[in-house]
Amino acid sequence: PTVLGNDVWCGYDSVIMPGVHIGDGASIGTRSVVTKDVEPYTVVAGDPARPIRKRFDDATIEKLLALKWWDLPDDDVREILPDLINGDIDAVLEKRWLSETAMAVIERVKSGLN
Repeated sequence: PTVLGNDVWCGYDSVIMPGVHIGDGASIGTRSVVTKDVEPYTVVAGDPARPIRKRFDDATIEKLLALKWWDLPDDDVREILPDLINGDIDAVLEKRWLSETAMAVIERVKSGLN
């Protein structure tokens, strides 16, 4: 089956052939014909579509894939949205997975460094 991941953008009049898997966060250019699988957070374009570039560096892509923000409840997304918009993925991950105690220690360490 053809699979479109989460957070994928498909440009106007783009075609995705049967059986192709589009990774999370990928962008498909306008009028592109996608005949091969597309890696997560990769921009492709053309006929046939070819990778143009990655949207983020590999470390950021790994963090976004681990976060899976599209699976979060709406209230959680609203809470992390400012950090996502600013590209501060580490802050989002801290809010999501670190306990309040661990976050307090991190804040103390950060304030001690200033």
